[in-house]
Amino acid sequence: MAQKSKIRARAAALAAGFEAAGAVPVETPILLPAYALLDLYGEDIRGRAYVTSDALRGEQMLRPDFTVPVVQMHMAHGAEPARYTYAGEVFRRQEDDPARANEYMQVGYEVFDRENPAASDAEVFAVMQDALKGVELRAATGDIGILAAAVAGLETTERRKRALARHIWRPRRFKALLDRFAGRSEVPASRAALLAADDPMAHGFTDIGLRSQSEVAARIEALREDAAAAPISPLQVELIEALLNVRETLPNALEHIRDLAVDMPAISGAARRLRERMEALDARGVDVESLEFEASYGRTSMEYYDGFVFGFYVPDRADLPAVATGGRYDALTQVLGQGREIPAVGGVIRPGVLVDLEDAA
Repeated sequence: MAQKSKIRARAAALAAGFEAAGAVPVETPILLPAYALLDLYGEDIRGRAYVTSDALRGEQMLRPDFTVPVVQMHMAHGAEPARYTYAGEVFRRQEDDPARANEYMQVGYEVFDRENPAASDAEVFAVMQDALKGVELRAATGDIGILAAAVAGLETTERRKRALARHIWRPRRFKALLDRFAGRSEVPASRAALLAADDPMAHGFTDIGLRSQSEVAARIEALREDAAAAPISPLQVELIEALLNVRETLPNALEHIRDLAVDMPAISGAARRLRERMEALDARGVDVESLEFEASYGRTSMEYYDGFVFGFYVPDRADLPAVATGGRYDALTQVLGQGREIPAVGGVIRPGVLVDLEDAA
């Protein structure tokens, strides 16, 4: 009980700091409608959400994070520009590690502002960094938008590009698809036999499952079209792999990505936005010369992130969760805005981790 009181006090202090930075305090329901919302979270969160049913309201879930309900609130009622802060519990099931908390506090800072996205990115990062001053942490940054732009620029079918874009947040699946589309992996024997059959639907088996015969036939036709498509060129695959391997200080990473953009012009716009963000961070007093940038960073976090992503970690403590994380989620506002959208970026801090670190010091 005493520990929870300390965490709440730390959370209140963080939220007060965010209010001082210009944020308006808001609250969201603890119990949220599960329908549609679960599809907005990453695979990890979907699998760990506490879901229950209600006779009148249908499937409900305990709040797994704040960003989605805050975006819903803003898109329904908010003026712009807007800055919000919040503090409260989130809930995530733990099935593998009983030491990981299934209920913990988050304190957040969210910015909805269409004027200057690079400046908003820098603002959120700098406000988070300032809130964590005095604690020895390692900062990491990335940009989901760069890889997304590279995928969109590939010379291949739209169906393949959609599949790769859908699995950006699943690195193993993404690599497997890239290898398959590049012709670097063998087609499974069962699929080869299916595609070679004159009439795959004439199998003589009883229909089972939820898909209709027309849906199965459409899927087989899609697989045949994919099998007939030319493989992604070795050069384009090498460029994607080189991009994914970029892990340097921010200025050096920018130069590397600019070099790749010579042969991969689709990422030129994303590289420009990276430069603008670096300049905005520098203007905010962030030491960009030593700030880490990883092109693959953030690919296992929330699937609604579509641009700048960042995190703060305790050095040499892989057993601890990130002290703070955040990122840009412009597309989420489109999904929840019912025809409206606004650039948005935010971050959260886990005050419980800070209290544990302070107690151990």
